[in-house]
Amino acid sequence: MHRPGPLSQPKRIIIIIFVCLLAVILAACRLAPVGRLQQASLLSSAVQSTPSPTSTGDTGEEEMLLQDLENEEIILVEEVVVGLLFIAALVGIAAQRFRVPYTVGLVLMGLVLTLRTQEEIILPSNIIMALLVPPLIFEAAFHLNIDEVRRNLAPILALAIPGVILTTLMVGLVVSWGTKMALPLALVFGALVSATDPVSVVALFRRLGVPKRLQVLLEGESLLNDGTAIVVFNLVIISALFSEQSFNWVGGVIDFARVAGGGLLVGLVMGLLVSQLIGRIDDHLIETTLTSVLAFGAYLVGEVLGVSGVLAVVAAGLVNGNIGPRGMSPTTRIVVFNFWEYAAFLANSFVFLLIGIRIDLNVLFDNWEPILWAIGAVLLSRAAIVYGLSWIGRDIPVKWKHVIFWGGLRGAISLALALSLPAGLGPARDQIQVMAFGVVLFTLIVQGFTMDPLVDSLQLVQRSETQTEYERRHARAVASRTAIEYLEKMKRQGLLSEHSWQNLSPILKEHNQSLLGAVNEAMKADPLVEAEELDTARREYLRAQRSVLTSLLKDGVISDDTYSQLVSEVDAALAEPRTVWPELIMQHHDHRKPIDRLLTAVIQEQDVENAISSLTKLGIAITRLPSTGGFLGRRNATLLIGMNHGQTESAVRALSKSCRRRIEYLATPLEGSPLPFPSPTPITVGGATIFTLEIERYEEF
Repeated sequence: MHRPGPLSQPKRIIIIIFVCLLAVILAACRLAPVGRLQQASLLSSAVQSTPSPTSTGDTGEEEMLLQDLENEEIILVEEVVVGLLFIAALVGIAAQRFRVPYTVGLVLMGLVLTLRTQEEIILPSNIIMALLVPPLIFEAAFHLNIDEVRRNLAPILALAIPGVILTTLMVGLVVSWGTKMALPLALVFGALVSATDPVSVVALFRRLGVPKRLQVLLEGESLLNDGTAIVVFNLVIISALFSEQSFNWVGGVIDFARVAGGGLLVGLVMGLLVSQLIGRIDDHLIETTLTSVLAFGAYLVGEVLGVSGVLAVVAAGLVNGNIGPRGMSPTTRIVVFNFWEYAAFLANSFVFLLIGIRIDLNVLFDNWEPILWAIGAVLLSRAAIVYGLSWIGRDIPVKWKHVIFWGGLRGAISLALALSLPAGLGPARDQIQVMAFGVVLFTLIVQGFTMDPLVDSLQLVQRSETQTEYERRHARAVASRTAIEYLEKMKRQGLLSEHSWQNLSPILKEHNQSLLGAVNEAMKADPLVEAEELDTARREYLRAQRSVLTSLLKDGVISDDTYSQLVSEVDAALAEPRTVWPELIMQHHDHRKPIDRLLTAVIQEQDVENAISSLTKLGIAITRLPSTGGFLGRRNATLLIGMNHGQTESAVRALSKSCRRRIEYLATPLEGSPLPFPSPTPITVGGATIFTLEIERYEEF
């Protein structure tokens, strides 16, 4: 008789539980709010129909009715919030299980809720902008490295400022021509869909491990174009409302510069002040609270002063994320980073669920023609600015341009701006909102779902053959060991006889040993794989220590002061980005193959320490040669790297990971070098051409 595998039955149980919980949530969302709203409506009607009070008793009765109404509304809001949070958690579990973008799953669930609920959940646009957008923007800016932004500032600014303006104009012209909408109103639509929101794309990038610079380009553009889009939106709204009068475009440009520049200045000043204050405090709770005050306070101060609150949050997050951690203890850094990661998760959950809930599919189907024009206009303008403006600054590979083009999703900002449209726009207001919802839905679902296949087809994630082979062999070994442990459990439970186990055990264990030997061979073939596994082991070792220290504190074995001191030491070690166990690798590679190949690389002075450290851990010999020259005032350094034929790809990948700035692989020998260089041989590693030189003998002096 066929028995299910060890994991099949639990999987079925989990899926059944998930479906049941989802059904309960949908039923609750359908029935509970309706009943509450009906009761609240009855109470409101009763209060309104109550005649003017003629006695103290009548006044008291009316106050009780009003109090009951307020209580019902509070309970209803609490039910909705708790329900949405629970749904978000379930969607997160399902997204991980089925490997779909989390934000896309939230939108789809929101659409399902609109089919089940009989009441509309209305969230004012100012609540979205003031409550949900600041944590999203602050978290993204807080984690963005200012050096990486500065190195890619030209293309980011080109996409974020001229790109937003061109998107507004192009979308407005196409929509006006295709739908016969008045041009000022079409420009309003162009402005509100000009802001990108690549949350799901960036999450996918982090999971897949695409080049860091591509992530910086998308995140940097999104951060800056959010504020730019809001400023442009406000200007075109004024133009649309007063289209019959002369609109002063020169004054509009001046206002744009004032609002955008003022917002950045407010964020810069507040970010510096809070960062200085954090450096003088050593309490992780207070420091985390100060970052919260900064995120929401920068937005509020900016809006009160009449400048861009969103750009104020961007500047505050960049400054605080790059300066603030210098004055934080390791424990505080971990707490602050985890807090903002969770805050962004909550905000994203609410925003994308509300996007799905707010969209009425029937209305979209009824307006399919203008929505198609809107989607076409958005895609056309996106292609124009990405392929037309990305040449500014450092060159961007063509494959990256494809991803940046398709990764221009629309989300929270577009939704908030659409909901904030004034009633003075007339009937066009509803049509603009419908087109905006259609564009948001298309980009999130169609582009969000197809981004993973696009990244795979473009081969942006470069993995070596040795890495792939190691993963394959490692998976086989783990599966074999798990299966043996399962059979041992069956034997202990009496489900497998001792006789059968005695016959099977030697064969299975011998096979498992051969698999482990194959894993070791694959690891030796690629020192980077071994380095990564050792670093993972080191981090798990430190996390286990932290867990034990927490248990000792709970059991009263150590005091609070001792716990704080020891945990700070562990957190400091966890915060160290580089492996501190190089001797383990060096001992393993004492009998490495002889050096028969040289690679020369020119890197910038600031990256020398990281590069030498990374290469040394792999057992690769490095000699630093005198070098002159530099780029933009930064001095260069030349490394002569000795290795064997099997280490070329590992050396190049180690340099790529350890050097933040550009790397040049020399094609000609250095002048004045004491070594007689033969002719270099070009080879290709991960799409980059480098030059190696065959040598007969290598000696270290």
